[in-house]
Amino acid sequence: MTIERALRSRQQWQEGTRLDSWMYRIMRNIWIDETRASARRGQTFVDEEQGLGVGASGGQEERAELLDVNRAMARLPDEQREAVLLVMVEGWSYKEAAAIVGCPVGTLNSRLVRGRDALLAMLGEAA
Repeated sequence: MTIERALRSRQQWQEGTRLDSWMYRIMRNIWIDETRASARRGQTFVDEEQGLGVGASGGQEERAELLDVNRAMARLPDEQREAVLLVMVEGWSYKEAAAIVGCPVGTLNSRLVRGRDALLAMLGEAA
């Protein structure tokens, strides 16, 4: 992975500087990115078992909330829904989500902000 990234970024290496230091910095940055991504993916709001049971307890309030969220998500444009799901639900970083979707990070950020704001507005109306 380090060599692949170095080859893609070879124009950034400055002749006369130490190649081994430059490669080490790339390797270190990859390690930091992977560590952070793995920590984010490991974080959830509740345990998986609790998440699967939301609304299944027979409580009318939980079911109504789930229906509201599902309806609000369904009303979002596909691009916004995808950004919200990747970043807010799955825990991907903006950079990772942008790579998955195949768009620039700024575009993904715009979609996420618009989607999140729309969800908050829709759920605020429903509450």
